[in-house]
Amino acid sequence: MAQISMEVPGDERGTLLAFVEAQRTALREAAQGLTEEQAASRPSASELSLSGLLKHAAQCELGWLRMAQGATGPEEGQEDAWADAFRLVGDETVPSVLAHWDEVRRETEAFILAVPSLDDSFPLPPAPWFPQDAKVSMRWMLLHLVEEFARHAGHADIVRETIDGTRAMG
Repeated sequence: MAQISMEVPGDERGTLLAFVEAQRTALREAAQGLTEEQAASRPSASELSLSGLLKHAAQCELGWLRMAQGATGPEEGQEDAWADAFRLVGDETVPSVLAHWDEVRRETEAFILAVPSLDDSFPLPPAPWFPQDAKVSMRWMLLHLVEEFARHAGHADIVRETIDGTRAMG
């Protein structure tokens, strides 16, 4: 897997982008060296697979980016769409999902580097888990991505260790 290099400033914006990237990398590295079948396997007690976690993380980041940009997020409300967000379908492969995530990463980085302030905010969509008419800042979004990717990197570590004994921390 090609390593993505990021040139970011050492200020708060750059630090947050670096933390997001570190968690992206941890999640991506969990699938390194696996076959498509291994990456799609669900060897633990959960329904999660490494390829599904990669796809979900890329879609999650894209959804938050679109909301921050004032565009619509991913389509909601279909059970099949929710399940398909955690598994590869059709012609999707681990390399195609990673390539898509690379594009999303570049777009997120460019957007955050261009936004006037990390205090700029955008509205959250109506959902039972969000307060009504709430707004969040760009800073909040980046911290949420760190949280989301770190949670799933932990899931990925367990799945990978169950597949072949490989551990993230040696």
